[in-house]
Amino acid sequence: MPYPIQWILSLIFVIQMYLAMALLAIVFTPLAILKREYAYLACWTYCHWVRLSARFLVGLKSEIRGDVPTDEVLIGAKHQSFFDIILIVSAVPRPKFIMKKQLVWTPIVGYYAKRIGCVAVDRGKRGQAIKKMIADVKSGASLPGQLIIFPQGTRVAAGAHLPYKIGTGVLYEQTGQPLVPAATNVGVFWPRHGIYRKPGLAVVEFLPRIEAGREMKEVMAELETTVESASDRLMSEAGFEVSVKTS
Repeated sequence: MPYPIQWILSLIFVIQMYLAMALLAIVFTPLAILKREYAYLACWTYCHWVRLSARFLVGLKSEIRGDVPTDEVLIGAKHQSFFDIILIVSAVPRPKFIMKKQLVWTPIVGYYAKRIGCVAVDRGKRGQAIKKMIADVKSGASLPGQLIIFPQGTRVAAGAHLPYKIGTGVLYEQTGQPLVPAATNVGVFWPRHGIYRKPGLAVVEFLPRIEAGREMKEVMAELETTVESASDRLMSEAGFEVSVKTS
């Protein structure tokens, strides 16, 4: 499809995506205040709507691969754009995120994030952030679910390289929970910034879990190798030319 037409369709998609968020908030918020299950249902409904509308408006199909975790685990996920969040939340039954503190004050998103048990941290204060993260996770143990953390700490464009931070390893060690790596290629089609969305097949793949009780340094090395190699494979499948990493 010609670029101008695809860009216009992308703009329509983005506009309706936020309108749908507002509409679902009007419908679900009174129910979510009364019962937390409706907050999960609202998030699930919204994510499936975004996946469906992306397919029909901009030709962006999506797929979940691997064994979807449904028990108490950490998910260490590659983060390339908002769409990988959409895919993960649409797949797991009780998602909650380690997220930057500023998002708590975002309309709609902030309320639902708190309602489903997301943990807000100040990324500018690394040591304090890790301590608060551990304390908040432990105090939220009464909210069972899948705790999603982005080991690189931010969105990383397709093909870009950013080191993995220690926070994921600390959580793994302190919580005693298994760690499920998750790879993606969504950044090939849905970039970190901008309106344009490309047609294709966006994938999030859950990889074999790393069981609890292992040495943190070893786990972090395995997590990075596993997620990066799988993400490179998915991006190559999508036609993206992956550069060779050099040490």
